[in-house]
Amino acid sequence: MRHALLSLIALALVSCAGYQLGGSKPPSLAGVRTVAVPMFSNGTQEPRAEALATTAVTDAFVRDGTYRLADRDTADAVLEGKLAAIRYSTLRSSRLDSLLAEELTNEVMIEWTLRDAKDPTKILATGFSLGHSSFFADSNLQTARRNALPDAFGRAGTNLVTRLSSGY
Repeated sequence: MRHALLSLIALALVSCAGYQLGGSKPPSLAGVRTVAVPMFSNGTQEPRAEALATTAVTDAFVRDGTYRLADRDTADAVLEGKLAAIRYSTLRSSRLDSLLAEELTNEVMIEWTLRDAKDPTKILATGFSLGHSSFFADSNLQTARRNALPDAFGRAGTNLVTRLSSGY
């Protein structure tokens, strides 16, 4: 009985031998522990969208926990971002009038570059992240579009941080 119990405990301990605590950062970012996120630039016509995008990305960093946020002076890397595009398209139109949209979708694209804070000419990672959101067209379409942006930026921020923390 005792031998069976010891064997069972040994088997349980060996079964999780491949598990590793902590994140699985890409090898190129192994030395990066802190990231500075200055205000993104806005390449779109949407006013104040850069603040929404920057906030969404910093929130995603905090939720993920792989990297800590820091000032530019004390950070290991600096994340520079640019809002490249915000596109709207019809998801569903009225049954009676095909030109009248009832539900729309938006897609935001953030182009980003992660640079070494000590040597800004050294690029650690680069890419773009997409985020989607859908919303219903109500009497005030401009307000509906504006209210849907934080959700799309949140998804783009999560995609960006996932790529930096896990490599995909």
